[in-house]
Amino acid sequence: LSDGSKNITVMMRNAAIYILAVFICLASGYMAGLLQATALEEWYPTLAKSSLTPPNLMFPVAWGILYVCIGVSLGETIRCGNIRAIAPWVLQLIANFLWTVFFFWLRNPLLALIDILFLDVLVIWYIVAASRGTRLSMWLFVPYLLWLLLATYLNLYVCMHNTF
Repeated sequence: LSDGSKNITVMMRNAAIYILAVFICLASGYMAGLLQATALEEWYPTLAKSSLTPPNLMFPVAWGILYVCIGVSLGETIRCGNIRAIAPWVLQLIANFLWTVFFFWLRNPLLALIDILFLDVLVIWYIVAASRGTRLSMWLFVPYLLWLLLATYLNLYVCMHNTF
């Protein structure tokens, strides 16, 4: 193959990696959304929530943006060959999904709090590991970490101001 053909092949492979990574994140979010639908209608409105709780419409918008950033970060991590960052990325996505299972599907905010604290650690681990690759993959996770820290506070508030 000529150099031009090799470059196009590499660009197409890289694009496929980014697209697949974003798709995995959005699919995980979609599946989590299906699990929380009933609780969002029946249970969540009855909870005492912090005044810092964003409006309900903000959650799907924020998560849509965050999932794209999370996926692009993985694509960048893979593209630059930073395989050490892949394990914390996979683990954080699993913990992220499990939070929805614990909080909304099982309606167990305490178990969800334990999970989100673990998720916070996993995201920090990923940020540190990603920083050894490209700065872009690291910085794409900073908004996610900030959102998670807010979510951790909101989860703690629910635990402290409701009886289960």
